[in-house]
Amino acid sequence: MLTPPTHSKNVNYSALVHRIGGHGADAWLTHYEAVAARERGEDVLILSVGDPDLETPAPVIERAVAQLRGGDTHYVPAAGRAALREAIARAHAARSGQQIGAENVVYFAGAQNALFAASLCLAGPGDEVVTFEPLYPTYPATIEVSGARLVPVPAAAGWRPDLAALAAHVTPRTRALLWASPNNPSGVVLNEAELGSIAALARRHDLWLIVDEVYAGLAPGGRVPSLAARLPERVVTLGSLSKSHAMTGWRAGWLAGPRELAAHAEKLAMCMLFGLPGFIQEAAIAALALADEAGQRMRAFCATRQERFAVAIGDIPHLRAVPPEAGMFMLIDVSATGLSGGEFARALYAAERVSVLDGAAFGRSSAGCVRVCFATEEATLDAAAARLRRFCESLP
Repeated sequence: MLTPPTHSKNVNYSALVHRIGGHGADAWLTHYEAVAARERGEDVLILSVGDPDLETPAPVIERAVAQLRGGDTHYVPAAGRAALREAIARAHAARSGQQIGAENVVYFAGAQNALFAASLCLAGPGDEVVTFEPLYPTYPATIEVSGARLVPVPAAAGWRPDLAALAAHVTPRTRALLWASPNNPSGVVLNEAELGSIAALARRHDLWLIVDEVYAGLAPGGRVPSLAARLPERVVTLGSLSKSHAMTGWRAGWLAGPRELAAHAEKLAMCMLFGLPGFIQEAAIAALALADEAGQRMRAFCATRQERFAVAIGDIPHLRAVPPEAGMFMLIDVSATGLSGGEFARALYAAERVSVLDGAAFGRSSAGCVRVCFATEEATLDAAAARLRRFCESLP
């Protein structure tokens, strides 16, 4: 017997539900399966998510606990407390050279949330936002929630941005260019020459520039080349404490840009969030105060593990690891196995219970790869390398 439909044809879902799903969301299915298996106590190794295996710095935790016990559980300003936004502005100035104030900053529940807000404030139906492959899997849904279309540009050799192709993809509908530096998953850091070409393109076509710098603290010296000081009227910088301070679950991120954009984003934050927990904001201030120390700790943690894992898998048949310039991820080219990245990831999990991410989730340019997060315990990396070796040696 057929089950009758829950809704009539006149009581249905918005077209929005189709824009916030899709391939980017599907990329995480094996990862979620692995997490569920681990929670059941099963022997699985998870290298499919960028959640560094370090504790949040103790002073940050103590500050949050003290504030919580002190009753810091009431409403706060929608844009974030002034002291926090001032601290973010100082950190942004130190990293980019752009002198801004609290009025240029809006605090959000992570950089993902900040990008969501930026997409709604900067683009709309019929607009286009151009980005480089490889790109983070949630970018399409986060941008297209506004009704705009995300236009990916295939990468050049070494997954560097193809600047000629970028220029060719700009149309009268283009409103913004979006990229991450360091890139997730490739670890590529855009250099001054590449940024100069992007700046010229933005001036020529009057475009917004949205840069995701979540991994900037993991780059050499804790900073990356930036256009924010050169083009302050059009650069929007997204940041967070998630990666640099091992604070992924705290959801502490921000948007920094022109004052008018910040004012619009604050109104959106009022509608969407009505403020975020004060005790976490105070912890974020404590985290920013020790940013140099936290960044050095994370860079050292990632560097030793990247080297260890690269050596461990260096002679495995059919694999070619591509070392990143910065970050906590490594792309591994598996095309010599005869499998696509998705086929390899699913077969590896089925055979050896190691969870990695399909490279195709990041775009066509990385479809023959898988992404591995090496920011975990050395014993986990060693075990994963051994299982990868066993799996690859079992292939025809």
